[in-house]
Amino acid sequence: MTPADYGRLILLAAIWGAAFPFMRVAAPVLGAVWTAELRVLIGGLALLLWFRITGFDPGLRRHARAYFIVGTLAIALPFVLYAHAARHAPASLLAIVNASAPMFGLIWSALFGDERVTLRKVVGLALGAAGVTAVAQPDGMAADPDFGWAIASSLAACCAYGAAGVLIRRFARAVPALGMAAGNQLAAAAVLLPLLAFAPPAGTPDGLVIANVLALALLASGVAFVLYFRLIVDVGATRALTVTFLIPAFGLLWGIAFLGESLPAGALLGGALIVGGTALVTRT
Repeated sequence: MTPADYGRLILLAAIWGAAFPFMRVAAPVLGAVWTAELRVLIGGLALLLWFRITGFDPGLRRHARAYFIVGTLAIALPFVLYAHAARHAPASLLAIVNASAPMFGLIWSALFGDERVTLRKVVGLALGAAGVTAVAQPDGMAADPDFGWAIASSLAACCAYGAAGVLIRRFARAVPALGMAAGNQLAAAAVLLPLLAFAPPAGTPDGLVIANVLALALLASGVAFVLYFRLIVDVGATRALTVTFLIPAFGLLWGIAFLGESLPAGALLGGALIVGGTALVTRT
């Protein structure tokens, strides 16, 4: 990896770590469905505009089936789940839970016969499970009766993220990697659109909420996807996946700096276990 690759990796982790504070500000006002819809719609359209400027063809019609399948299960579903979780749990805690996504990826890959489960990976899964248990029961953070459901929602989102690799291998092998960034999001926006009428916003968004939605869409779902797929092309999917280890640190940093959050020792220990488990699972 070149210095430029490391720079893109760190920038990507910083942006995706900031996605959780963005959701934490926007979701309580807009609700889960509206937050997710605005994120993918604005982000997808911004990428589509960028592709038009640069002359890149994502093949929206040609690969519509792949975009619909992956966009629904790996974008729309987890984005709604995470937006729901952000209404009831600290952003920094959700960033820590997010590190478990590669472990779910191992489980999905093993179920479909795409990857062999070794003893090392089983130990990694056990460490991750122990970390999730510690994170799900942090002292002094469960005053919200929906806190447990928020953790469950974030884990379900990670499970959906983990299935992305299996879905792409089976339905999107011929799809250009960069095209996935826009096509999946636009497909997710189309899927979520009919649900908007059944999940109206809880309040009227002010300037701060609007700014966070735009940052969530343009940075976390626009710039970040371009950086991620550029890393995959330049250094390979395995090295690009190391961003998973950096996101919790940035999520914790942004949560403390901008939202005044703090986590008890049990949650931090759980985060360390999750990251350690993920390292064992993703190690080649």
